[in-house]
Order: sequence, then structure tokens, then C-alpha cells
Amino acid sequence: MSVRQRGGQAGKKVERPSSPEATTDESQVLQQIKSGVKSEWDYKLALFIITSIAFLTRFWGINHPNEVVFDEVHFGKFASYYLQRTYFFDVHPPFGKLLFALMGWFVGYDGHFHFDNIGDSYITNNVPYVAFRAMPALLGALTIPTVFLIMWESGYTLPACIVASGLVLFDNAHIGQTRLILLDATLVFAMSVSVLSYVRFYKLRHAPFSRKWWKWLLLTGVALSCVISTKYVGVFTFLTIGSAVALDLWGLLDVNRKYGALSLPEFGKHFGARVFGLIVVPFFFYLFWFQVHFAILYRSGPGDDFMSPEFQETLSDNIMTASSVGIDYYDSITMRHKDTKTYLHSHPDKYPLRYEDGRVSSQGQQVTGYPFNDTNNHWQILPSQPFPEDNLLGHRVKSGDVVKFRHLVTDTYLLSHDVASPYYPTNQEFTTVSLEQADGDRFNDTLFELRVEGAKGKSDFKSMSGQFKLIHFPTKVAMWTHTTPLPDWAYKQAEINGNKNVQQASNIWYVDDIPSIPADSERLKKEPRKIKHVPFLKKYIELQRAIFFHNNALTSSHPYASQPLQWPFLLRGVSFWTQNDTRQQIYFLGNPVGWWMASSVLAIFAGIVGADQLSQRRGIDSLDERTRSRFYNSTGFFFLAWAAHYLPFYLMGRQLFLHHYLPAHLASALVTGALLEFVMNLDPVALETNIENENANGKAITNKSNQAKANAGKGATGGQKRVVPAKERAAGSGMLGLWGATGVVLSLVIWGWWFFLPLTYGKPGLSAEEVVRRKWMGYDLHFAK
Repeated sequence: MSVRQRGGQAGKKVERPSSPEATTDESQVLQQIKSGVKSEWDYKLALFIITSIAFLTRFWGINHPNEVVFDEVHFGKFASYYLQRTYFFDVHPPFGKLLFALMGWFVGYDGHFHFDNIGDSYITNNVPYVAFRAMPALLGALTIPTVFLIMWESGYTLPACIVASGLVLFDNAHIGQTRLILLDATLVFAMSVSVLSYVRFYKLRHAPFSRKWWKWLLLTGVALSCVISTKYVGVFTFLTIGSAVALDLWGLLDVNRKYGALSLPEFGKHFGARVFGLIVVPFFFYLFWFQVHFAILYRSGPGDDFMSPEFQETLSDNIMTASSVGIDYYDSITMRHKDTKTYLHSHPDKYPLRYEDGRVSSQGQQVTGYPFNDTNNHWQILPSQPFPEDNLLGHRVKSGDVVKFRHLVTDTYLLSHDVASPYYPTNQEFTTVSLEQADGDRFNDTLFELRVEGAKGKSDFKSMSGQFKLIHFPTKVAMWTHTTPLPDWAYKQAEINGNKNVQQASNIWYVDDIPSIPADSERLKKEPRKIKHVPFLKKYIELQRAIFFHNNALTSSHPYASQPLQWPFLLRGVSFWTQNDTRQQIYFLGNPVGWWMASSVLAIFAGIVGADQLSQRRGIDSLDERTRSRFYNSTGFFFLAWAAHYLPFYLMGRQLFLHHYLPAHLASALVTGALLEFVMNLDPVALETNIENENANGKAITNKSNQAKANAGKGATGGQKRVVPAKERAAGSGMLGLWGATGVVLSLVIWGWWFFLPLTYGKPGLSAEEVVRRKWMGYDLHFAK
């Protein structure tokens, strides 16, 4: 990354004299210093104005609508759970949600409202929703000056800083996402602070291990931790910074580096410092937020079902562990699938002879999953070998036992065999057989092993808390079900089959009830339960596994889901909220003018890189080395940030929405500001005037600067021609063209923001004609008729 003296072209770099002889006039030096300080005021004034507008656009009308909007049903609910200390489960890390809970705690909110439905009134339920929304609005407003500072610290001119920050400032998507109780404001702000901190750190590369060097390295690490502690897509920011750090370390390893070779011990210090600051520190901060998460949520709640019985025993008032009962042989039990909550069920109907794809079944009795409690869900658990008649009862079922199951209503025995299941040709069919067959040649096929999750040795098998996998003893497949219903011949009930992937987490079942146990049984008497302690890392690892499993399972369709290819062109938005009486709506959509500009600039950047590489192959030096270094390293770093935050989404199979593009859009705004300066700061000189004849000594005939002569003489021979580098052509050029381009860009962007403003702020309501005028790309807006 190449950076220039802060202030860009607007200010002069102040050189401090190295000796008394170097100072010709003290007053002249003082004047230079005053001039340098004065040149910062235009940046500071612009920063103040932009920040003020950012707060105005984010906080204006933040109390509208006074109803639950879109995903506020989730993140508002999670804040309430935190305040009530009630355990919940979510696929995102806790940092962003903890900020909402902190804001609720600040204003004395007790978490009584659970944000159950979109459209529920905040006023009626006495919810301090403005305070909750103020948190993302604050972070969204602070993102704008952060973008400005990234450009400023990278050495860009004031117009470039204004363009980059203006594209985010007047973007409807960034505004809309930061005015509601959502996580993306925290994510985008932490991402921008990470980039800013790394730019500041990189500028100190010639003062390694100094106090400021360590400060900005550690701040980069902390900011990175906040990104990934908000959403796991924050790993893309790690990819951005990590790639830049890797290139930096590769340069430090070069023995021919400009500032002298580093010894291997010195390089090891650099490497170790970066590992500590950018990996170790973020990881421990990341773990810290989970520790806070577990410490706050100590009461049983809606997230219990996602966790193991051992985890649930760490929660007070947990129903599952409080109502668990030891299971004895010959008990009648009902079994439920942990994920789908369907009961293991059977009825006299048979599998059809042939399925729709032509495969043949066993025509055995159907074993299905049924969502409701029913006597056809009752199974008697039996030992593989019967106990003596005089000692038949009182034997406790243990983890690891091999057992049999008798279906009480039909008096048949559960069985699996090497016949394909209805929907999965690779999975085994589950059916039942008569007692005669179960005790005869099908005996082995009726045997199942109970593997209780987290059990140590031969521990007791219990209802509710004893989550288990039922493994078919001969073929080693696990009993499994899923959500796709069977056809009408099975009454649309769930398929039960044998899954060859025994380790799959969705193979888990539990005993929901023991209908045969007498009401006065000693087994139903409970002793006061003590809260169990489980080590933090064990709880953390279990939660991570659950998060990643359920995150990958978010593959169902959504009416407003979109594909990554649609995002840069803003082809689709998301309806957040509507109100029929007033014709008001909030439609999540970016500023089309700004998005299309930024996307076009990304293509232009790639084109310039390709053209430069091609010209170098042909021996044409179209850019001087300083310009090329800055273009590739600084603007290229911003382009890398865009690519790292955008391209990985093509590899994901889960639900995706437009808001996933917001970090990449911010990076594209940085590229736009940088490239505008690169393009507009050049004089449009005719091609023939860019060619110089050089004499045999390599001296330019035309009167150029000394630097131009030096560049011209490099490798030149008599009579040869070369293209004058762009910066030479720009020498002495004014800023008028750049300011003019900035004015045009901002005018168009502000117009786009204003035109789509009613859809962003939810007011005023629009007539059908006004709605139709805003359906630029066929956006699925409401009230178009």
C-alpha cells in the first residue's frame, strides 16, 4: 500500500533541516510550517460537515415506524433475552447483540417485550425502541468519517476523500440498515475501522516496534475481532488485512529491499508481532464475548433444544434435565427427533410395491415420523436377550446397550434392512416384522445399539436429557428423518430411514415420555438439582458446532433472497415494512446511481490494470514507477477489500440477501474515490505530444523536469521514443477538473438518494404513479396499483 503525506496536493510536505547549515531563513521555515498546518483545515472542515450530515441522515425520523420492522423480530428479541438472562440460540456471534442489550440496560429496559411479530406496536408495549435503534444509527454515522479518514490517511486529495465518503453517506442501503435494530451497522463500522487502523499501522512501517506502531497494530487486531464477533462473514476482513500483511512480510524477507535486508531474527520479530497483534489478540477478544454471553445467559430458555443435555444442565430451571427419568427395560416410551420434533411412529399400512422412480420396496409395515402425540408412537424397549421370569423388571437401560423395540399397537418389532428407503436410494428402509420373524431368521435385523450423546461408560439412559443415536447393530446405520413429507400413501408423514453417515448431528433422538410408568413410581420423585459446571472451552466448542451446522442449513427459499451476481447492479431489494392505510413502505435498496457508478469504476480499474500489464509486455512504460506503485498498492488494496468481501459469496449455498454486499460496497466506494483522482488528475494531452525524441545520450529534447530527464534516460538509446509518464503530463495541472468531476458525481448521487428517500425512511406514502416511477429495475415494490 502506497501512502502520501496527509493532505494530498493541497498541502506541502514540511522538511525539517538536518543541520544548521540547511536552514537559510528561520522565518521561511516557520512560514512553511504554518502553511502546512493551514492546509489541513480544508480536510478538517470537510470532515466536520460530512460527519454532521451523516448524523442527520441516520437519526432523522428514527422513531418511524413505531412498529417492529423486518429482522428486528430477531435482534430485538435477543436483546430482551439478554436482559432477562434467558438462554437463546442464534447463528451469529454475540458482540453485536450484546451492544443492543447494553443500550437497553442503559435506559432501564427489563426485556418484557419479545418482538414476536412484524408490525407489533412499540408504543403499546412500552418498548424504548428509539434507544435500540440509536446504537446502529450511531455506528452508521461514524462509518462515514471513518471512510473519509481512510482516504485522507492514504494520502488522497480532498475531492477523492469527499467522493468516497459521499458514496456511503448518501447511500440508501447503508442508511436503511443503520436506522433499525440490525447487526450490519456494527459489522460495516468495525470493518472500516479495521482498514483505517491497518493504513495507520502501515504508514509506520519505517518505525517498527515503536509505541505508535504497536498501538495501531493492536487496534487493527481489536477491530478485526469486533468484525468477526458480530458476524462470521467478518472473516472476509481478516482475508483482506491478512493478504496485505502477507505481501508486506514477503517484502521484508527480500535481501535486496530498499531500506536494507533484515536478518532472520529481525524478520522473526516482525512475523511474531503480526501473529500476536492480528491473530492471537483478536482470537482472545473473540472468546471473551462468548464468555460474557455464557455468563449472562444462565437461565433456561428457547435455545436449550439446540444444546446437549450436558450443556443444559448448566442452566437453571431447565425443563429437560428437571423432568428426566431413568428408563427401565419393558418400559413403554415415545421417541422424538431432536431437530424436527417428529415422533417415531408406525401404523398397519404397507409401503407400496413400487415407488415413483420405479424402485421396489419390501412392502413391509410403514415406519414414519408423526408430528402429533398418538398411541401409534408407543414403543416398548426390550433387551436383546430376555431376563429370567423371576427377575424380569427393575433393570435400567444403559448407554451402549443392544436393544429391541416392540410397537405396542400392531405388536410388531422395529427393523432395518438392506432395502432402499423411499426417498434416499443410499439409505436403508425402516419397517417392522412380526414376533415370529423377530425371533427367527430376522432376529439380527431387529437389534439396535443405544449411543447416548456425551455418555461416559455405561451411564443410565434417561428420558428428555438422554439424547441418543439409534444405530442398527448389523449394518451400522443410524435412524434418521428429515422434513420432506412422504406421498399420500404415507399420509404426508415424515420418512424414517437408516443414514450411513453415523456422525451426522441430525441423527439425534430423545425419549419424550414414558406412558407406562405409574404416577406413584419412586422414579418420578425428584431431588433438588444442582447446577452443573462445564468448562468454558467445552461449551464454546459445542456452540460453535451448532452455529455452523444451522448456518449451513439455511438453504430454504425466501421471497426476497438474491444472488451475488445481482448485488453490484442492484437488481433486487428487500421489503422491510408496509402500512396499507398510509401507503407507506420501507424497501431496502441502495442508491442505484451510486452503486452503478461504483460498479463501473471497479470494471475500469480492472481494465486499467490489464492495459498497463499489456503495455509493459510491449515495452511501453505508460506509468512512472511511483504512480504505478500507488495505483497497484493503494487502490489495489481497496479493490482487494472489495473482492474479498464479495467473491466468497459465490461459494455459499445458504440464503443470501442484498445486505451481505454492504461491506463490499464500502470498499467499492474507496476504489471510486481513488480512481477518480487517478483519472481526473491527468492532462488530456494529444497522443503525439506525449512522444519525445531522445538523443543518443538519453537526454530529452523537450524541456522537462529533472525527474522526467532521469526517467527518459533510463535504458534509452539514440533516436528511440517513449511515452511520457502520466504524472509528468500532470505536473503543474490544477485541481479544477477533479473538483468538477467531484461536483458532478455528488450531484447525481444526492439526487438518487433524494428520489428513493421515501422508500428508505418509510415516509411519506407514495401514490401508485410515484411507486411505478421508482421501479427502475422491476423492483417488487408495494402499492404500485
